[in-house]
Amino acid sequence: MAVTALNHDSAFAKAYQDGISKKEYWGPVFEDSMDLIAKLPNIAGRIYRNVFGSGKLPAIDTTKDYSWNLANLLGFGDKEAFVELLRLYITIHSDHEGGNVSAHTGKLVGSALSDPFLSFGASLNGLAGPLHGLANQEVLLWLMKMKSKLGDNPTDDAVKEYIWSTLNSGQVVPGYGHAVLRKTDPRYTAQREFALKHLPNDSLFKLVGQIYTIAPDVLLEAGKAKNPWPNVDAHSGVLLTYYGLTQMQFYTVLFGVSRAFGVAAQLIWDRALGAPLERPKSYSSEAIKKMFANK
Repeated sequence: MAVTALNHDSAFAKAYQDGISKKEYWGPVFEDSMDLIAKLPNIAGRIYRNVFGSGKLPAIDTTKDYSWNLANLLGFGDKEAFVELLRLYITIHSDHEGGNVSAHTGKLVGSALSDPFLSFGASLNGLAGPLHGLANQEVLLWLMKMKSKLGDNPTDDAVKEYIWSTLNSGQVVPGYGHAVLRKTDPRYTAQREFALKHLPNDSLFKLVGQIYTIAPDVLLEAGKAKNPWPNVDAHSGVLLTYYGLTQMQFYTVLFGVSRAFGVAAQLIWDRALGAPLERPKSYSSEAIKKMFANK
């Protein structure tokens, strides 16, 4: 709602009403995109402090970078490693080339010449779905349940048995598999390298690493995944938790701040290149019957 409300001051919406040439669309879209990205840390900080009772928002420090200001607005500006984590987090969650729900939603809505505030507001609604923006929360909950049952230093056999029990109960192993990738997600690797540097002895991180050595073989044996390797969500919740950001309900907001960079960049390019209105394909009832006639 906060992002959508920013539409009131949209440079693109005003320019369109004033009859701007199609060749110039990208200019005010760029201005809106910069405004959107600049305002998101304050929005995220206000949400965090309102919901979790952390006091008044500090002022933006223009001598510091984006990640420091976001961390400070959340109350973590004094933790240098957390600020560094946010730099990594924002980078690896920023773009998805229009290939998932939030990224494509922004692109789709923008194709109707909705301004970046309206387009990204729609992206956030897609991100809120449990199959998309809540994935890292589901990983963290699964890890915590495993740790609660197996203890701080489980054996490989115990971890393997727990993974099998998850699969045999009809559930998936959260954080594993990817619709496109057929190898370990580079974003997982980047987070693992960060953890090895900053929190090598953390029990949850050790468990994540242990699962990394065990889960792929189990998934291959079970025939449950074309890609049995970890994705970006397999790691991020553990890192945020380590530094004290334990409110999992907020993780989607943080994901949203990051995703804005990619969505905004695509909106600018789409208007610069004159991308058309997107229209999904449709099928008649007869065509659908033929598709499934022998299945």
